[in-house]
Amino acid sequence: MSDHGIKVLEEATALAVPVTSGSSVQVVIGTAPINTLDDPSAAVNTPILAYSASEAMAALGYSDDFQNYTLCQTMYLTSNVFPVRPVVYINVLDPTTHNKTLAAVTATVTNHQATVKQKGILIDTNLTVKDSGGTNTLVKGTDYTVEFDSDGYLVVTLLSASTYYSETSLKVSGKQIDPTAVTASDVIGSYNSVTGEETGMEVIRQVYPKLGVVPGLLLAPGYSQNATVGVALAAKAANINGVFKAMALVDLSTSSATKYTDCKTVKESSGFTSPFMAVFWPCDRLGDYIFAKSAVVGALMAYYDAQNDDVPFKSPSNEMLGVTGQCLADGTEVTIDMDQGSTVNTYGVITAVNVNGWRLWGNYTAAYPSSTDAKDIWLPVRRMFNWQGNNFILTYFSKVDDPMNRVLIESIVDTENIRCAAYAPDKWAGAKIEYRTEDNPVTDILAGKMTFRQMIAPYTPAQEIVDILSYDTDLLARVLGGE
Repeated sequence: MSDHGIKVLEEATALAVPVTSGSSVQVVIGTAPINTLDDPSAAVNTPILAYSASEAMAALGYSDDFQNYTLCQTMYLTSNVFPVRPVVYINVLDPTTHNKTLAAVTATVTNHQATVKQKGILIDTNLTVKDSGGTNTLVKGTDYTVEFDSDGYLVVTLLSASTYYSETSLKVSGKQIDPTAVTASDVIGSYNSVTGEETGMEVIRQVYPKLGVVPGLLLAPGYSQNATVGVALAAKAANINGVFKAMALVDLSTSSATKYTDCKTVKESSGFTSPFMAVFWPCDRLGDYIFAKSAVVGALMAYYDAQNDDVPFKSPSNEMLGVTGQCLADGTEVTIDMDQGSTVNTYGVITAVNVNGWRLWGNYTAAYPSSTDAKDIWLPVRRMFNWQGNNFILTYFSKVDDPMNRVLIESIVDTENIRCAAYAPDKWAGAKIEYRTEDNPVTDILAGKMTFRQMIAPYTPAQEIVDILSYDTDLLARVLGGE
């Protein structure tokens, strides 16, 4: 049948283009299925910058086994929930140490291909493929080729020129990576004074000099609930490259804190008190997937910061998490109402409440309630101090070693006051910088040191809005009193 007239057709919306965040670059430490790579060793204890989830998957491998391959949580979230880029990944799973023996597995051959239903198989020289009888060893490249399917399973394809082309089954053995062998010590890492090798969190130092991006958020989902990992991550956040500051996003152990009232004692016993740390409880569920809340919030914070001109002035609290529920790491459902959520907040722990969808709930850093300094207890205020300090360093680094004269002083003061004024009054109440004589004695000047004094006024979040209701009897009388 032919059409007559005019009409409009609508096309399905394409996947959102990831927004770019510079002030909140996530540096995520954990494990990835690197056995699927051509050179797994190239992805161990090195910072990998990815501008898309697909780029990260190509560089590190991907699996939806988020409990064993923790970096994949961020890959999924930054692709499907909060599309944001870039992300820096540090994989600590090392095939040379975190491996186990793959006992001989019999795989049925169908259409000259055999799929070995085992995860994490390494295809280096340890891989052995034998015929159905287990007697003869096949030669890679001559008798077969190998690749991984979308589920991470090894697929062995028999070559037509091989004498084993018609085999009905194969016996495969070798080694597998073992993510369960990764420990808190691997995540914390170390520095080898002899070789200069850095592992784990020590690799954070390499991010800026090697990749040119400043870490904004440090995460170790799946591991940060360990007290030693969480504390070490906060220590790194407080001092990166001797000059930069970031926020460590850590999780509270759900095996210890099984209900909301446990959060206080577990947080205190974990030593989570740093102003450069935000603590989260419990886990997030999205369908059948379970995520560390730190991974979800890391993506959320970076995404909304990018929406706000890359300025982290707004608290992530009360933003939709894009998840379907709350649970413990073992999958046990957790239901939190606003009263319970607010109680958890008083411990300095951020949680989630269901108000027409699950929302992040809480504004305090881990420093609360032991600290009362507004600069340290409010998450958006602490992040604004980090942001301003990092920006100052990046903006005026080129001035270092210039002649210490009035031109330099006025250049910094004028430029900084103009720059900061552009953010008022929307993103902060205001800011100003001064060069004071009393802060710059002759002894400092002769030593080549100059000091500026800068005051900034970020907004605190409107955590409590109160409406006082009363009964206006006079109004009632005027309406109903008659003439």
